[in-house]
Amino acid sequence: MKKKIIPLIISVCLIAGCTSTQTDLNSSSGSQSSQDGSQDGSNSSAEESSEPAAPENPTVRLLCAGDNLIHTTIYDQAFQRTGGNGYDFMPVYEDVKDIVAAADLAILNQETLVTDEFAASGYPSFVTPGKCGDQMVEIGFDAISISNNHVLDKGIAGLKATLRYWKENHPNTIVYGASTMEEMDHIPVAEINGITFAFLGFPEHTNGITIPSGSDMKITYLSETERIKMLVQKADEMADVVVVSPHYGVETTGVVTDDQKQMTQKLVDWGADIIVGTQAHTVQPMEYVTKPDGTEAFVFYCLGNFVSHMDVPLGMLGMIGELTVTKDLETGKIILSEPEAVPIVSHYDNDAANSNLKIYLWEDYTEELAAKHGCPSFTYSMAKQQFDKQLKIVDYLP
Repeated sequence: MKKKIIPLIISVCLIAGCTSTQTDLNSSSGSQSSQDGSQDGSNSSAEESSEPAAPENPTVRLLCAGDNLIHTTIYDQAFQRTGGNGYDFMPVYEDVKDIVAAADLAILNQETLVTDEFAASGYPSFVTPGKCGDQMVEIGFDAISISNNHVLDKGIAGLKATLRYWKENHPNTIVYGASTMEEMDHIPVAEINGITFAFLGFPEHTNGITIPSGSDMKITYLSETERIKMLVQKADEMADVVVVSPHYGVETTGVVTDDQKQMTQKLVDWGADIIVGTQAHTVQPMEYVTKPDGTEAFVFYCLGNFVSHMDVPLGMLGMIGELTVTKDLETGKIILSEPEAVPIVSHYDNDAANSNLKIYLWEDYTEELAAKHGCPSFTYSMAKQQFDKQLKIVDYLP
């Protein structure tokens, strides 16, 4: 089934009028129904005696995936699949694409620039061919966070190029985490199944590369707490659910830092509902966080890598996070339920070319495959121990 996602353009001056407009529409509908009933006196008593069923609370199944980290080996293999005539990344995602497509709202952290205006390149200054972005949308990703430490790998020109790519090729895809100065206070909002979602993203750093003074581009860093507070509070007024993607934490460790926990609590206190964390390149725990009104937000501290060609064992492990979002129509409250973690492994063969690089679902991954993994010191038992430690302990594995 094709997803129905409606990007919303909301002017600040209209925010206060949204509720009254909806009320007016409902009143109009009710008035029309009453007029129709009065035209047929023979059915009026029967209609009056049966009360209309209360509408069902709308729900959205949300999915989020970690770093789509396109190293040289990944795009080289994609190039080879076409015989040198373009790129085909689809086989990398074959085992997870149906899971992504089934979600009502799927969010991806695109860890690398996506553009054809620069030559493709890998670590440490990443550029990914546009075909990869095309195929991420084709798989079913609806929202793309570019809030990460590689967003300035090619300076301002690279940032502008990647924003141009998404705007010109996928105008209905939500892209957030960096913008022009003109749009710095614009918050993307989309409606899915009658629930509105706002999206914000903030990186901890950009590898020492900064935006020059006087530039027309803007990235909001996690250190800019007053600005972040303003944006999150504004987003909370605009939408039912506020999704925030912080790029935080220490790389290649499953340990959540005090800074991560403190920032998460601040975001929740200011109005965030769902925190989609990345940066550590491996799985970290997830949990509910209490909001000031007593309801609960939810945090994925780090989803790990969606795919990568890292040479660190923990960097081979990631997860796809899922969560059900329900809006109580009587109270207007948002309920987050049924959180799950779908563990995944980035695998490549132990040969000279590191062939067959792709994502495997952990449930399909075997000891035989692990023995052929090209990452030094990667073992099946290490992966199982890590997944159990970070995820199973809180019973979030499906």
